[in-house]
Amino acid sequence: MTDAGTKALLPDGLRDGLPPDAAHESAIAARLVEAFGRFGYARVEPPLVEFEDTLLAGAAASIANATFRLMDPVSQRMMGVRADMTLQVARIATTRLANAPRPLRLAYAGHVLRVRGSQLRPEREFRQAGVELIGAAEAAADAEVIALAATALSDAGVADISADINLPTLVPGLCEGLDPAARDRLRVALDRKDTEAAAAEGGNLFAQLLDATGPAPTALAALQAIDLPPEAAAERARLAVVVDLVQAARPDIMITVDPVEHRGFEYHSGLSFTIFARGVRGEIGRGGRYRAGAGETATGFSLFLDSIMRAVPATQPPSRLFLPFGVSADTAAAVRAKDWICIAGLGPVDDVQGEARRLGCTHILENGEPVALGDG
Repeated sequence: MTDAGTKALLPDGLRDGLPPDAAHESAIAARLVEAFGRFGYARVEPPLVEFEDTLLAGAAASIANATFRLMDPVSQRMMGVRADMTLQVARIATTRLANAPRPLRLAYAGHVLRVRGSQLRPEREFRQAGVELIGAAEAAADAEVIALAATALSDAGVADISADINLPTLVPGLCEGLDPAARDRLRVALDRKDTEAAAAEGGNLFAQLLDATGPAPTALAALQAIDLPPEAAAERARLAVVVDLVQAARPDIMITVDPVEHRGFEYHSGLSFTIFARGVRGEIGRGGRYRAGAGETATGFSLFLDSIMRAVPATQPPSRLFLPFGVSADTAAAVRAKDWICIAGLGPVDDVQGEARRLGCTHILENGEPVALGDG
């Protein structure tokens, strides 16, 4: 490998953002944040790095293994690079904005870094954009964030959106009477969707829960037929309300229900969800209810920009206008004011049109006016 090639080599899961992809991703992020703002979510900007004892406090301890750590040479304290922005926003809400009226609606967008990727998401650095709704316990809050995720994605150009709604606290509550070994075996059976093994480890109830998975109408009907203890029955009733509200707000999206799914919802404390788009590898977002701290409940979501880019076709590259060497500053300013992307010649050349094509321009300024370049 050449010296230049060695210098260009990046660690696994990291990449350079190059033209035109970097601009495409930034444009998508801007459209998402604009949609969040229309729903009343105000933008916040957490830092990329925090002290470890605050970054990984409380529910954030569940993502400690995904967090890069480093020593702060100034304070000599350990710091962590954020692996997720949700709990940073929750910290802001419960400290800096502790006296702000509730419910508090906050939005964010920024990069995160993780120790390792997954099979479906090998990227270790990527950009998130999302919202957090702090201090709202109502089912309508869960429905609002799911509908907002779908609306923001539609505004960004994503089509064929679906939401898979889960109850990650349901199974742990039903497993309380099992010994730890049986509980672990049951979890494996549920993760594998193995109905027979689930029934053998935990009884027919868990087999019935596995069967209550699929499109929302049939899954809810199957769930309703199951005899559940009061706390689990209350979760089921809340799920039905949320599904109805989301379908009323966004009848165009497909909603599925999986009451036993829990992977990836380590710090969630209630109804959670994953967002997909047809034909796009992996999830494009996920969210749900969690404890924000200071006794407050919250719900929200994070959308993953690298996945969204696979769902949104790149726009046609903009027209670029070549300004031959010697064009006055006033003339250049006048054409830029008309929203032209202008590439200025930095010295005289023999073949002006050839130079314009070499620099990727579609037009050239002649006699003060943009003229399309021929095929030449």
